[in-house]
Amino acid sequence: MVVLENRVAIVTGGSRGIGESISKELAKYGVKVVINYYSSKEKAELLVEEIKELGSEAICVKADVSKEEDAKLLVDAAMETFGHLDILVNNAGITRDRTFKKLTGEDWRKVIDVNLNSAYNTTSYALPHLLESDAGRVINISSIIGQAGGYGQTNYSAAKAGLLGFTKSLALETAKTSLTVNAICPGFINTDMVAEVPEKVLEQIVNKIPAKRLGKPEEIARGVLFLCRDGEYITGQELNINGGLYM
Repeated sequence: MVVLENRVAIVTGGSRGIGESISKELAKYGVKVVINYYSSKEKAELLVEEIKELGSEAICVKADVSKEEDAKLLVDAAMETFGHLDILVNNAGITRDRTFKKLTGEDWRKVIDVNLNSAYNTTSYALPHLLESDAGRVINISSIIGQAGGYGQTNYSAAKAGLLGFTKSLALETAKTSLTVNAICPGFINTDMVAEVPEKVLEQIVNKIPAKRLGKPEEIARGVLFLCRDGEYITGQELNINGGLYM
């Protein structure tokens, strides 16, 4: 088991939804958190204060991680503030759902940029620092949609599936080091993103889930905690947290 106190983590998209829960969960165990946000400044600042109340440290950094220069600024801010980096959680994500016939090039590129290219951007700058840690972690938040597909989600599914390939390949390249690289594939989680789904459609989704409920953001956060604390010999894997919907 890895002692997490005084470790440093970057959580992209870390101010709301699943990212917020991940930031809080790590902070409970003494991790210093760098909360990345793009538009949710107020929520990010409130979360920093919450984490300080938990007895840990945090900063929030505005960065569009789909852009290489912003990703560099994010990693630089973490290093300048805390001096080292142990954990990178690539969580930033958006949806622009359309059937393929209606999907525009902009819809495709934006989702790929935010959900997939951002992982390259952040990891490329973070990796040298993570390799210096005795328990470095890269955790990519993929999705059940990247495994099973989703109607009207070719862009999102392609990006999340791409994260899985990225995870396995980077894990192979770093397996001889103390760095582990894994993915978490959430099912349908009770977040603002899922709340946008029409009520009748959401009811149909829940009926298909063997557990008969939506997941909670905290359940994904505990998966991240497990990989950070107890995952020394786990790398290149997909941790499915989906209530049995995809096996």
